[in-house]
Amino acid sequence: MIIQTNQSDFSTLFTAFDAKTLLERLRELETISTNNSKSYETSATTQSLDEKTRNILPIHRLTSHQTSEYALTNWLISLFNMLFSEQKVELVRGEQEPEYFPAQNGKPARIEFAHGFFASALHEISHWCIAGEQRRGLNDFGYWYVLDGRTKAQQQAFERVEITPQALECLFTFACKRPFKVSQDNLFANFDTSTSTFSYDVHQKVIQYMTTPQTLPRDAKVLLRALLTINYRNN
Repeated sequence: MIIQTNQSDFSTLFTAFDAKTLLERLRELETISTNNSKSYETSATTQSLDEKTRNILPIHRLTSHQTSEYALTNWLISLFNMLFSEQKVELVRGEQEPEYFPAQNGKPARIEFAHGFFASALHEISHWCIAGEQRRGLNDFGYWYVLDGRTKAQQQAFERVEITPQALECLFTFACKRPFKVSQDNLFANFDTSTSTFSYDVHQKVIQYMTTPQTLPRDAKVLLRALLTINYRNN
């Protein structure tokens, strides 16, 4: 049984002003990056990213029949695969548990998210953004995963490695103008979880990224800037 305490409030963490400020900072960082001849350059430079996203409909303007999980994930799949096509990676709708498959035999890497859920897609993208080149060459990025029903020690280890990906997922979610809910993934815990600081830790990590966006992983900057550009275009 889970005791839901120590839950931080994410509902007021990200305002339209925050979105505008963060987008401006990400554009500045991209300009600095592209002016540095030694920096890594993605397929989505400042100018081309704005051009590529100009005709993409903001997610909150999709019609009612387009806001199903299937339609929302189609929207995200198209955007992600367009942004990162040169990295030979594809976001793929999965039918079961999420899994990452590295590129092999000339085929691109696959990020499969769980059961076609939009939130799962953002979460798995977050793991990909964090993973370095070496981990991107390993199944599931070389991480371990123990299903719900973990021991207290296993849960604590799980929460330690989930702070950063859930913080990125939170920012991606906010950039889509959708509510975020932190997940301890422990519905079947048989120990007291009231002392967990996980929600607070994720909350603080989000604030850190918002105030120092230069610390965001490289590809997270690209996706976050694209999402903010599309969904906050007229704010």
